[in-house]
Formats: sequence, C-alpha cells, structure tokens
Amino acid sequence: MRGNPGLRFPVGDVAGNAAPTSKPQVAGLGWPGGVAGTAGTAGAATWAGRHRTRLEASGAEGAVRLPEPPIAADTPLARAAKAAVEVRGGRAPSWPRPDSCRIITVANQKGGVGKTTTAVNLAVALALHGAQVLVVDLDPQGNASTALDVDHRVGAPSVYNVLVDDQPLADIVRPVEGVRGLSCAPATIDLAGAEIELVPLVARESRLARALAAHDVSDLDYILIDCPPSLGLLTVNSLVAGVEVLIPIQCEYYALEGLEQLLRTVDLVRGHLNEHLVISTILLTMYDARTRLAAQVAEEVRSHFGDTVLRAVIPRSVRVSEAPSYGQSVITYDPGSTGAQAYLEAAQEMAERNASASAKAAG
Repeated sequence: MRGNPGLRFPVGDVAGNAAPTSKPQVAGLGWPGGVAGTAGTAGAATWAGRHRTRLEASGAEGAVRLPEPPIAADTPLARAAKAAVEVRGGRAPSWPRPDSCRIITVANQKGGVGKTTTAVNLAVALALHGAQVLVVDLDPQGNASTALDVDHRVGAPSVYNVLVDDQPLADIVRPVEGVRGLSCAPATIDLAGAEIELVPLVARESRLARALAAHDVSDLDYILIDCPPSLGLLTVNSLVAGVEVLIPIQCEYYALEGLEQLLRTVDLVRGHLNEHLVISTILLTMYDARTRLAAQVAEEVRSHFGDTVLRAVIPRSVRVSEAPSYGQSVITYDPGSTGAQAYLEAAQEMAERNASASAKAAG
C-alpha cells in the first residue's frame, strides 16, 4: 500500500461488508486481521495506528483515503526532489562567489572523457546558484554551443573571428536562454581551420589571452573554456589564457595513460608562456560502481593528486547523454537525476573550496 498512497477503497471493503462483485477486492494486502475479513476494521485501525497515519473520509460514498507518508529529509529521493524544486522554481540558494573572475580551462587531450559535459554542467550549476558565468567554446565540433542551445551555424560570429580576425569577444557572446547569468562564446566548424591560419600570426599562442584581457570581466565570476581533444594551438591558447586547469578523468585505464602527456604540456606552458597556470581541479567522470577497475582508477588518481581531486564523482548516466539532444544541460533537463546531482555537488565543492582558500589567504 505504501506505493499507492492515493488508492481509494469502498467503505464496505474496510468495514468487513461484502463489496460489489464489480469492485476489486483488497484482501490479502498484509494488514493485520485482514482488510476484507470480519476483523477488517480493527486490522485497518491497528495498521493506521502503527504507522501513525490518519484515515480521512471523503467523497459522497464515504470512501477512505490513505494519506501519503512523509519522506525523510535526508534521503537520495528527498535531495533529488529538493534540487528539482530549486532548479525549476528558480529558488536555488546562492553559493560563495570568488573575489575576482576565475578563468578555468577544461582540458584533456583524450576524447570522450566528459570535457564538454563537465564545462556545460558546471557552468549551469554555478549560474543557477548566483554566479555570472561565460562559457568559451574552443572546440570546432561546437558541442558546448549545442548543449547550451546557442546558434553556431557556419558563418555565425564565433570564437574563430576572435582568434583569426581580432574581433572583440563581446561581439560574439550570446546569453543562454533559460539560465540567468550564463552566456556563451560559440564555436563553428570554421574553427577547424584556425590552427593552420594561426601559424603565421604574431603571438599565435596568446590570441585568446589577448581577447580575454580586452574583455570586460568585472561582472563575471567564472570563465570556463572548453578545449578540443588535442594538444594543438587551440588548446595551447586556452592554457595561456587560463589561470586554472580543470582535468576531467574518465575512470578507465586509457584515461590515465594519456594524462602524463597533458601534465607535461601544462608544465611547458607554465615555464614559457603562463607562469600563473595551476592544475586546480581534477574531476572523476563516467564512474561505474559495478566495476573494480573504476574504483582502482579513482584510488590511483586520489593517491597521486590528493586534495586536487574533488570528492564528488560523476557516475555514468543516461540522462547526462540525453540532455544535449534537447539543447539543455542535465541539470535543467532532469535535475533529480544522479548525473545532475553529481554535477551540482561538484560545482558547489568548487565554489566553496575557492571561498575557503580566499579566507585563508586573507587571514
């Protein structure tokens, strides 16, 4: 009965009287004394008393309605319901905002580890909780632009024009519909040729950094740069422009194998082009709790990188994969799903870690 709180029974069934043959019988549901038997009334009353529910008479025929039992506040179901209400009702509480704009490069040269998914969902989570966020789509595939439902057709103003034609970043930034405080600098397929066109240009590695320096970031809290799955000029531009690097790591062996090359590239950029660059965050993605390998990879990453790894872990989730086809993040598509909950926890952890670090520095 707990799974059908709104089911209504004729009074005759509960009181022990014979119910019409056209009505479904409700005997044998496990209530003490039986429901349709001679002791049905006492049995129902005993059950009601034990579970502290109240039988409410309603309707012209005196039907009995069993009220839905309260849900405990600290359960996965309750947390999912709370998140759904906050996101869809626009009542999400504000998280700590950074003292100055954080420019975070989301990078990993291995494809399919969740870079775009991570950049988009963290951006949406932060924006829904009071931050002003800009997503810079630096991947020619334009997947971040697709997920945020921002126009990135061929010929549309995009990051390509910023890098190659020196167009101001403000000219191409578009607000994301439905998420206040979130905007996107889209990418088009034209960006695929940018690596070749950038080769003869002066300071080709610093084109994005120069564009961000000329952009008004006084009202921004976060800039998240989504990189392509390579270590070419576009990724180098993002590393030179950024201050922090966020590395999504898929919980599989091949993801670890390619990590060394990325770390070496970060060291080279830090030594020659951007001395302020730090690996601030590592996020474990596509975690499959059914496999021992996922647990081993997670343990290996945590033992090597320590507190740089977020406590939140992103599980494999069908909802995360479905959301972009609707032009949404998983947080707006299904805020109660496990994937949405995980990204909300990761974003909150990022925001609170930065607030704690700022407080320590000030103290």
